[in-house]
Amino acid sequence: MRSAVARLIRSSSSANTSHLSSSPVLLKTGNAFFSSATPSDPKHIEEPFKVEEAETVKVKPPSPDKLLVLGGSGFVGSHVCKEALDKGFVVSSLNRSGKPSLSESWADKVIWNQGNLLEPASLKDAMDDVSAVISCVGGFGSNSFMYKINGTANINAIRAAAEKGVKRFVYVSAADFGLVNYLLKGYYDGKRAAEAELLSKFTYGGVILRPGFIHGTRRVGSVKIPLGVVGAPMEMVLQNVKPLARLPLVGPLLTPPVSVTSVAKVAVRAATDPVFPPGIVDVHGIMRYSEQK
Repeated sequence: MRSAVARLIRSSSSANTSHLSSSPVLLKTGNAFFSSATPSDPKHIEEPFKVEEAETVKVKPPSPDKLLVLGGSGFVGSHVCKEALDKGFVVSSLNRSGKPSLSESWADKVIWNQGNLLEPASLKDAMDDVSAVISCVGGFGSNSFMYKINGTANINAIRAAAEKGVKRFVYVSAADFGLVNYLLKGYYDGKRAAEAELLSKFTYGGVILRPGFIHGTRRVGSVKIPLGVVGAPMEMVLQNVKPLARLPLVGPLLTPPVSVTSVAKVAVRAATDPVFPPGIVDVHGIMRYSEQK
């Protein structure tokens, strides 16, 4: 009886040992795997299971955003073009006669399209492949002329951009100046009409900048006018008296000036930063955003 039990135990132990030894275990060394299973042929050396390295695929970097700057040859527009070029964006602009006669080097880097904002059909080609539009279009004259340039021209651009599926639209408008608004009725009525159209067509991608007096070096023909001589000191003084701007009648006249480089910097950021909040940015907001890196 005892000998039978002993034989049974030895038989079970031998079976378990045989089962364990026949179960392969993979051991990894570097990028190769080896089997620990005992081969049936003692002279056989297990070949490693080689794992091929993943192939490196070169992906073409995305092309930079293309910005269309309306009024690109003007005082504010030219600074916007230069700021966008410095940031590495592709910049195009619109002009009635195509490329303007500008002697500055940055103008050669801009793609100049021929078109007229008062002729909507001429805007379609200029909007091709554009990710954002920045409008710096504006002007003074009779009330009817000011409404046409500040209002109708910009409204046409906003509608054309919306139809083309442009993602973002930045409009450089103007701050309220109280009584001055009534003296320049066509100017401000046109600006506000364009703003309303922008907020309607670009609910989530429309940004309105409302600077006051914009200072910097302005070129008129071959003459440079240093507006900063007056504007910069006024900006330093008036930006610290913000509560006075709430005074009736005279308050808006205390709106601080802002440099053209600050306006250009914020305009380009608003056009290219998808998290830049939509809506109206006043002069104090422009100053605040321009100081951010």
